Amino acid sequence: MKQLYPDIWQSKLEVPFGNVHAHAYLIQRDEGNVLIYNTSHEDELDHIQSLGGLEAQFLSHVDETGPSLELIRSRFDSKLYCHADEESAVAKTCVVDMLFTEEVETHHGIDVLHTPGHSIGSVTYLYRSPHGKSYLFTGDTLFRSHDDWQTFAIPSAGGNTGALIRSLQQYRKLSPDVVLWSASGGGKNAYAEPSKNEWDAIVDSVIEKLAK
Repeated sequence: MKQLYPDIWQSKLEVPFGNVHAHAYLIQRDEGNVLIYNTSHEDELDHIQSLGGLEAQFLSHVDETGPSLELIRSRFDSKLYCHADEESAVAKTCVVDMLFTEEVETHHGIDVLHTPGHSIGSVTYLYRSPHGKSYLFTGDTLFRSHDDWQTFAIPSAGGNTGALIRSLQQYRKLSPDVVLWSASGGGKNAYAEPSKNEWDAIVDSVIEKLAK
């Protein structure tokens, strides 16, 4: 894993299908580490072990499922979290230990925001680091492919444009220091550090595209 910030580590690049580029992120906490999204690189698990193991794994949406979920859960005796609306889909590959059910809730020091639209159970995570930065993990609700900020709804996964716009409007109220997404079509980095003005412009632009 690659250290991006004092308490944030990024997994190696994965290309699960097509031109999709994906990473997972480890939040290193004194109270127990949390893995955001998913990685299938088994050697990354050795690195996670060296960083103190894993207390929990948070999925942002159903596309992050796979055989590695059970491997991670067994290796660290960690708890797997996802939104209740996607429990049945995730449970096809791994036991789900904890479900998110509220619009906003907090677990392991991380704010959990239900942001449906990309899929019915898409979730966003906001972590306010004791080192001073706030990290917003947007999953596939908002991502940058090369230099283009994008999103889209997956109707087959319960996604719809109206819900996605409402979720992005919730983003407009936030002021993240760092934005880290789950997957994209590629680019130099899989995260960004927008100013408040830049963040507002990004969100407004994507909402405008969806509303057309």
